Amino acid sequence: MTAYRTIVVGTDGSESSLKAVEKAGSLAGDESARLVLACAYYPTDPKELGDATDVLKDDAYQITGAAPTYEILRTARERAASVGAKNIVERAVVGAPVDSLLALVEEVDADLLVVGNRGLNTITGRLLGSVPSDVARKSASDVLIVHTTR
Repeated sequence: MTAYRTIVVGTDGSESSLKAVEKAGSLAGDESARLVLACAYYPTDPKELGDATDVLKDDAYQITGAAPTYEILRTARERAASVGAKNIVERAVVGAPVDSLLALVEEVDADLLVVGNRGLNTITGRLLGSVPSDVARKSASDVLIVHTTR
C-alpha cells in the first residue's frame, strides 16, 4: 500500500467528528502527510438564526455562520496535533457537508477522506442519506469511516 500524501477530514465540532479528526491526525502523523481539516457551514441571516436555534436546539452550532467554524477548526487542529499530525491546514468551506468535502478532496488532490460514522445507522440516515454513506458512494478518493458512535 502506498502512503497517503494528503488527508481531508470533516468536522462539525461534535465529539464524534473530533474522534475522526484524531484518527486522521494519527494517520497523517504516521504517513508524514498533509492533513486538511474541513468544516462546512452556511452563512446565516441573523433574523433566521433565532428560528433555526429554536428548532435545532443542541445542533444549532452547525448553522451559525463562519465565526464558530474557526473555533471548531482551532479545536480540531489541537486534537490532530496532539496525536502526531504536523502539517495541518484549516479550511472553512461554504455549503452542504457532502458537496463541500468532495469538492475539497478534488481541489487539494487528497488521497483519503476521513469522516465519522454519526448518522450512518439512524432512520434519517437510512431514508435521506448521511454524510458518511454519501461521501463513501460519491468520492473518487479512498474513504475511511471512523467508528465514533455506537
